[in-house]
Amino acid sequence: MAERYFILNADDFGMSADFNRAVLYGCEKGLLKSASLCANGAAFDNAVNEILPECPSLGVGVHLNIIEGKSLTRCHLLTDDNGNFNKGYLALIFKSKNKEFQKQIEAEFRAQIEKVMTFVKPDHLDSHFHTHAIPEIFKITVKLAKEYNIPYIRTQHENFYIVPGLLKHLNFKYPANIIKSLLLNYFTSINRKTLSSSEIKTNDSLLGALYSGMMDNLTIECGLEALPEENAVTEAFIHPCKYNSNVNNHKVKEFLITQNRELENKIRGLGFEITNYKQL
Repeated sequence: MAERYFILNADDFGMSADFNRAVLYGCEKGLLKSASLCANGAAFDNAVNEILPECPSLGVGVHLNIIEGKSLTRCHLLTDDNGNFNKGYLALIFKSKNKEFQKQIEAEFRAQIEKVMTFVKPDHLDSHFHTHAIPEIFKITVKLAKEYNIPYIRTQHENFYIVPGLLKHLNFKYPANIIKSLLLNYFTSINRKTLSSSEIKTNDSLLGALYSGMMDNLTIECGLEALPEENAVTEAFIHPCKYNSNVNNHKVKEFLITQNRELENKIRGLGFEITNYKQL
């Protein structure tokens, strides 16, 4: 059997102290070996000063963010007058071919990468709400990955699979997730052509978009079972949060993924080595 690698990645690291604690506890359990750090997150300082020193083996990516929170640079085409990002995903798609818009995105991405690199060497790039998947923005991401010697960029090809249970399908999230997954698969088919002329590497498959907001142990297991054997590197992204009454319950469920020894054993039983981009 070909070597197969599984990466469980916590997005939104640095967004809040509750997300940061989830990364710490997930890393201590051993299943969570990767997290994506948001440079403009409200709890960035807590993440780099309190959590990272306790998790020396954690692989860290940059969670590029141009859709929520405050910018690090002056980029008026992306923000309101107070510096808060105010463009939705569709607006980013429609404006992505504008050269000045691209320049401001590149400057903001550059500032976010450099802020993270002050504290840790990133091993991959991804983004909040998959904004870097937009092909013109992906080209910027590849350029910066080369410049800063960051070896991996997340792409979003997700094989279609079904998780048992009506509740995961008879809701408002699932139809929207199907549309999102189809769009991201299409973007990935374009973006991998961009990568083909580059030394930058990517994952073969992704888990997390099709069942976004509904990720749990069973979803991870079913997604891995449905993968073609030739897929070498599979990443599952989650948004784990240590319990807080202000956090949606699904984020607490995603935290519980990181604590499940039975799931960890099943993943290894399927032939996957649990790792991160730093170790690949």
